[in-house]
Amino acid sequence: MTHDRLLALAAVLSGAWLVGGCAADAVPLPTTAIAPAPASPGGLTGTSWRLVEVQSMDDAQGTSKVGERVYEIDFGADGRAALKLDCNRGGTSYTVVPASEPGAGSVTFGPAALTRAMCPPGSLDTKIARDLQYVRGYRVAGDTLSLSLMADGGIYVWKRVP
Repeated sequence: MTHDRLLALAAVLSGAWLVGGCAADAVPLPTTAIAPAPASPGGLTGTSWRLVEVQSMDDAQGTSKVGERVYEIDFGADGRAALKLDCNRGGTSYTVVPASEPGAGSVTFGPAALTRAMCPPGSLDTKIARDLQYVRGYRVAGDTLSLSLMADGGIYVWKRVP
């Protein structure tokens, strides 16, 4: 064997010895899965909501009822929200920072990714998807969730889905 091959073999064997020695001192990882924390009272994680009205801060527009169309949001424990916006489906990320007052705080949504089906005229699917990026606060009172838009842009009022 040549000198270079002996050095290479020695390097491989010493590396294997070091890895083996480290493995003996390694702390085993837990084998049980950690369950996500349950939804806190008044929190959003693990809850589902159906839109019932949109409140405008413009008195001329007032409050608009949603009617028969279905707009739903499901807050997952993984920081993702599933959306059902009339004839389209999609999702977005969300981050909640609870306030000191129970059932209230700030919430921000990432850009929504939606299917692009053509919903019937009058659908709010694209408006809601766009407005989610401007939501800044939430308040849960009983079975009602209010998502307020920044700069007094309006309030989306949702009812809990059992």
